[in-house]
Amino acid sequence: MRVAITGSSGLIGTALNSALRAAGHEPIAVVRRSPATDEIGWDPAAGTMNPADLSGVDAVVHLAGAGIGDRRWTDSYKQEIRESRVRSTNLLSETIAAATDGPRILLSGSAIGFYGSRGDEVLDETAAAGTGFLAEVCIDWETSTAMAAAAGVRVALLRTGIVLSRDGGALKKQLPIFKLGLGGRFGSGSQWQSWISIDDEVAAIMFLLDHDIAGPVNLTAPAPVTNAEFTTTLASVLRRPAILPIPSFGPKLLLGSELATNLLFDGQRVVPKVLQDAGYRFEHPDLETALRALLDR
Repeated sequence: MRVAITGSSGLIGTALNSALRAAGHEPIAVVRRSPATDEIGWDPAAGTMNPADLSGVDAVVHLAGAGIGDRRWTDSYKQEIRESRVRSTNLLSETIAAATDGPRILLSGSAIGFYGSRGDEVLDETAAAGTGFLAEVCIDWETSTAMAAAAGVRVALLRTGIVLSRDGGALKKQLPIFKLGLGGRFGSGSQWQSWISIDDEVAAIMFLLDHDIAGPVNLTAPAPVTNAEFTTTLASVLRRPAILPIPSFGPKLLLGSELATNLLFDGQRVVPKVLQDAGYRFEHPDLETALRALLDR
């Protein structure tokens, strides 16, 4: 299978590229710079992409977008977060729809931020959208796949949770602090964290390439945990204490109140009903198993 990947140099894209090659597929990077002979070029800001470049491509996995937690949420950066997702997805969807002998599958990135902050409510793919900035971004992001779907392309929406990897993301940032024995829960620690190991994230994407599944798909492990449970488990795996709770004012001062609240003090209790109903078996179904596998490498 020839699989074009946007965001191919990111954490998920890099791991997916390697896994596809190992499985005998042909991953093709979609890049903003001048493309090499084995790459596809595009310019989401300018709205340019050649449909002919997608001829002979079987599927597209769309992972591109400005990092949610990379910078403080100024008005201009919030606009960049939204536009980097909506513009690129609109362009990709239009190009796929216009391509001759083009992709018949689009796996398009989204996030569990779609559900907003919902307390202890258990959220599967039938749950309604939430409110707030991230929910609004995810709604627009997912809606931007409409042209591909209308052209008969199978579109699956990858509502990804917190991806655990020692090579990047939240876990990589936490490890140095926890290894020093200085880690702790955020605030009360009662907020839910819906996570997935990088191995299951990639394996689930490959599963979706091979199975006739469309619509929203939660890419989270089946056992979400509270922040307090996450903290305790990580500290236990590292054999370090985790007794210093982190009050909200520190991260809010450092990151800005809105970003800190969304990333650290709000949460969603999300379960992967679609994946499980389709027969996907998680390699790392619980947090301790995932952390031990990731950190023993």
